[in-house]
Amino acid sequence: MNDVDRSMSAAEVGPLARSVLEAVGQVVVGKRDALELVLAGILAGGHVLLEDLPGLGKTLTARSFAQALGLDFRRLQFTPDLLPADVTGSFLYDQRSGDFSFRAGPVFTNLLLADEINRTPPKTQSALLEAMQEKQVSVEGVTYKLDEPFHVLATANPIEYEGTYPLPEAQLDRFLLRVSFGYPEAEEEWEVLRRRMARRREEADIKPVVDAATLRAMQAALEDVVVEDSVGRYIVALTAATREHPSVLVGASPRGSLALLLLSRVRAVMAGRDYVVPEDVKEVAAPALAHRITLRPEMWLRRVDPSFVVGEVLEATPAPASGALPSYAAGPGH
Repeated sequence: MNDVDRSMSAAEVGPLARSVLEAVGQVVVGKRDALELVLAGILAGGHVLLEDLPGLGKTLTARSFAQALGLDFRRLQFTPDLLPADVTGSFLYDQRSGDFSFRAGPVFTNLLLADEINRTPPKTQSALLEAMQEKQVSVEGVTYKLDEPFHVLATANPIEYEGTYPLPEAQLDRFLLRVSFGYPEAEEEWEVLRRRMARRREEADIKPVVDAATLRAMQAALEDVVVEDSVGRYIVALTAATREHPSVLVGASPRGSLALLLLSRVRAVMAGRDYVVPEDVKEVAAPALAHRITLRPEMWLRRVDPSFVVGEVLEATPAPASGALPSYAAGPGH
């Protein structure tokens, strides 16, 4: 499928997305809600932070999505001695030509798994920032564009875990959403073992459901999903309310509002609609906003979770009940 500009309607995206989820679900047992959020982040064109204890299927999830979406995949293990050049690439001297040539780093891919991103110092973490935000990297004053689509799935261990560096707020803000898997139920864990025995080998392969060009078409089709004015204002009100909450030191930035908008469009399409309703916004509020909130120090001591703050904000902010049309032009290019 080489037609880069292949057009697709919003109605076609939902069934394709469900097929991708079915394929990934053959390998990653249970966790349907978390998997839907990861896919929503990719379809919305963003990057996803998977924060959880080691061994809960984060790496397997990233590899499975890469296979199902037909994307080029690289995995980069972040360690305390990792250098920025290990992420972006560097210039090497070529003896045959007598000149320096650029050797691209693992960031030059479609889907990069940045494993244990908070085990590396801030200088190396920041090497990913430009790539994530600008879709380009600069090495020795030369800028290189990254191929589309480009997505980072980063895994992070909980901050209390030994040998971790907290991610700076600016970097956390670059992630469209944060997803946590949690421990599986007993039946799900047994299913993991059963499937491993049936496979008779460690690796599980998934046949591609779509390819990179189709994924880009799916992402473009989301621009046709209508967001009515009262729903848009509801999104802004939710984000603004996180800044006023008494437990919060720093609330979600306008990037939080944008994340809510983009993710709620995906939820609408996956539910078979080409318009967003307040329920779509509510379902993605915690994953989109919680990691953008900095709590007051005394809240940390009381073990208050930012997701709890988002829950209180949702309860306190009245949702609209309107079927009006949006004031902006919903046609192509707007």
